[in-house]
Amino acid sequence: MTSGLLLIDKPAGPTSHDVVAAVRRGAREKQVGHAGTLDPLATGLLVVCLGAATRLSEYLLGEDKGYLARVRFGQATTTYDAAGEVTRSSARLPERAEVEAALAAFRGPVQQRPPAFSAIKRGGRRAYDLARRGEAVDLAPRPVTIHALTLTDWAPPEGVLEVRCSAGTYIRSLAHDLGQALGCGAHLAGLRRTQSGHFEVSAARPLADWQAAFAAGGWQAEVWPMDAAVPGWLAVPLTAGDARRVQNGQAIPLTAAGHAFGRAYNAAGEFFAVLRADPAAGVWRPEKVLRV
Repeated sequence: MTSGLLLIDKPAGPTSHDVVAAVRRGAREKQVGHAGTLDPLATGLLVVCLGAATRLSEYLLGEDKGYLARVRFGQATTTYDAAGEVTRSSARLPERAEVEAALAAFRGPVQQRPPAFSAIKRGGRRAYDLARRGEAVDLAPRPVTIHALTLTDWAPPEGVLEVRCSAGTYIRSLAHDLGQALGCGAHLAGLRRTQSGHFEVSAARPLADWQAAFAAGGWQAEVWPMDAAVPGWLAVPLTAGDARRVQNGQAIPLTAAGHAFGRAYNAAGEFFAVLRADPAAGVWRPEKVLRV
């Protein structure tokens, strides 16, 4: 079994689930997951976890993301993107300076209302299922942080925004809300994810290339190691005895202060387990064992 990370440059069209299914078939691996959904119309970086690395996806999901967002001004839609029906049109388009001035209100910590057409559950059902049935969906605003927001290109009626934001930010909502603030309406016309945590899209390979590599063989050499998921964590080498204790769910002495998590390595130098620090007790507690 191969365990590690695949950096995939997703094309427009397939869902993130479609990409996972393609990797599952090509790699002949049952354990496959991704570290952050991309809508079908979006392209760019999708981090796919393979084998035991799927147990690390929760740490990747919470990382900041980077995007290039193409926003179409003068039209609002039901889905907040180009796939929806137009709900509002305006002949008046903002000037570039107006757009740049309006961006200031969206930087930093903000309360953002998710789109009605989203996978968020309400009453046990997906919001998009309710919206498609014509039911009113009013999702509560959520706290997100827009670390950086810049208008990098302006060709009316469209502009391109470069965004760096916290996990959970809806770029569709950002486009819609910006249109509301400018009084002309807007929707997301195109989206490309350029960054996920410390990974950049420049290091990713197109899905078609991965599929060709699966067919040709030898693709395992292109897989990123599991510890690439959490490079900032403290490396904790284990003795054979400590490795046995960790595998049995037992704590081991804390080796350094000031670290919430540790990457435990066995005597063979393999990333063996995730450790969580318990400073009060002076120990590392096993959180996930990745190898048996």
